[in-house]
Amino acid sequence: MELGAFSVSLSVKDINKSKLFYETLGFEVTGGDIEQKWLILRSGKSTTLGLFEGMFDKNMLTFNPGWDNEAQELEEFTDVRNIQQKLAEQGISIDASCDANSEGPAHISLRDPDGNPILIDQHR
Repeated sequence: MELGAFSVSLSVKDINKSKLFYETLGFEVTGGDIEQKWLILRSGKSTTLGLFEGMFDKNMLTFNPGWDNEAQELEEFTDVRNIQQKLAEQGISIDASCDANSEGPAHISLRDPDGNPILIDQHR
């Protein structure tokens, strides 16, 4: 099961301070909207961070089916609905599911055994 591009989504208190901090570490803004209080930052070709102010309570692991590590579309990928089905078949509890009969963008969320949130967010 291929989960897609990986990033860490950080719940931040002040997006402007967080942006400046991560830029000092060498990250560059590659997406998002600071007015809406979310940004995507990259360092090199394989390290991606999302900064989100006021959107969720905890930091989370994020996977994007259909994208590679540079947010480029993949020709073939495992659809989030197939991932959802496989996880359910394996007895993994899903906190937020998507409509199994839908198509296109969708997401699911779950937690690992230690309660860390995981978002599987398909944009295509």
